[in-house]
This record gives sequence, structure tokens and C-alpha cells, in this order.
Amino acid sequence: MEIPEIRTWVIFYLLSFVVLLVAIFITTRNDGQRWISLMLVIVVVGVNSFLLISELRRHQSKKALMRVISNPDEAVNDRGSSRYR
Repeated sequence: MEIPEIRTWVIFYLLSFVVLLVAIFITTRNDGQRWISLMLVIVVVGVNSFLLISELRRHQSKKALMRVISNPDEAVNDRGSSRYR
């Protein structure tokens, strides 16, 4: 991971932490607004899960591309052999 990407992730997770702290604060108050804190927690967990899955997919596709670039003869042979089956 490159340095600019790491900075973006750090800022994102700090903002997520602040949102979770606000959700805890809302939960501790007895105003009947627990649904707001629950919604905030669900949104933060959902966004984090979505970004984690997309980052894993991006890493997997980059790894496959690097494998194809590093072994071009093997990739050509694999495509050629499937043509005659």
C-alpha cells in the first residue's frame, strides 16, 4: 500500500471512531434516541465491511495481473490450450 492510501485509511478510521463515540454518547442519554445510535453503528460497520471487501478484491485482481505479467508464456499457453478443447 502506498503512503497516500495509508493516510486516507487512517483518516477514515479516525472518523469512524468518532462516529462510534457519538453513538455511545447518544446511547447513554435517556432521551429515547437509541435508534439513532444503532443506525450510526450499522452504517459505520456496513461501510467498513464494504470497503474491506472491495479492497480485498482490488488486491486480488492486482495480484492476478502481476502473475500474468511475470509469466506471459504460461498465460498464452493456458489460453491456447482451452481453445482446442
